Amino acid sequence: MSESSTDAVVETMTNEYTVANTVYVSEYSATGVRSGYQTLELKGITGFGAVCKRGLDILIASVAFTLLAPLMAIIAALVKLDSRGPAFYRSTRIGKDNQEFECLKFRSMIVNADDLKEGLRSQNQRQGATFKIAGDPRITRFGAFIRRYSLDELPQIVNVLKGDMSIVGPRPHPVDDVARYESSDLERHRVKPGITGLWQVEARRDPSFRRNMELDLEYIRNWSLMLDLRIICKTFAAVIRGEGQ
Repeated sequence: MSESSTDAVVETMTNEYTVANTVYVSEYSATGVRSGYQTLELKGITGFGAVCKRGLDILIASVAFTLLAPLMAIIAALVKLDSRGPAFYRSTRIGKDNQEFECLKFRSMIVNADDLKEGLRSQNQRQGATFKIAGDPRITRFGAFIRRYSLDELPQIVNVLKGDMSIVGPRPHPVDDVARYESSDLERHRVKPGITGLWQVEARRDPSFRRNMELDLEYIRNWSLMLDLRIICKTFAAVIRGEGQ
């Protein structure tokens, strides 16, 4: 698929998502998003809690960026040496309040990986809207290493500093995955997406999309700074064990 054709497809998908979301947001404002007979009315993180969470994000992201900048420079160079293409992968994701943003990662796949995604969807091992397969043929040699230790996510520190993401929150999904959501799944967009989250530390290898959604909503309902700190500590342990995919 040519670059112009890919851009056209992405633009079409984005427009369809935006139109559909207008309905969701309208319904949301009036009665909350309905799922069957259940009405969900999550409030997200507001007021002093939101200020404290943002302060923690800026503190952790600033320290992490300062300490990890040399490592990130080395990883960027190795990505370039390992395979053809840029060091960074920029992907349009859906964030808080259903707003699009450019999510940064170190490139861990071949340059035309997005073009091949639909052709591989029949092998999807996730149950639901998201996509993941073991032994994904698009992953490069060095990409497999940085994904195992979640090093490919480090550039998202910049997303946190910009305010698009938080250190902890539901993981941001691509536009084409969000297009497969049920309307109630949009509740997870009540808060900023995170570099790590409750699902990552509790059920990362669980293929169920519904379990993913349950944990994301549980995080929003029960949010506290202590919960964020516990998730961050568990994330360090998971990274050291090399549990990334």
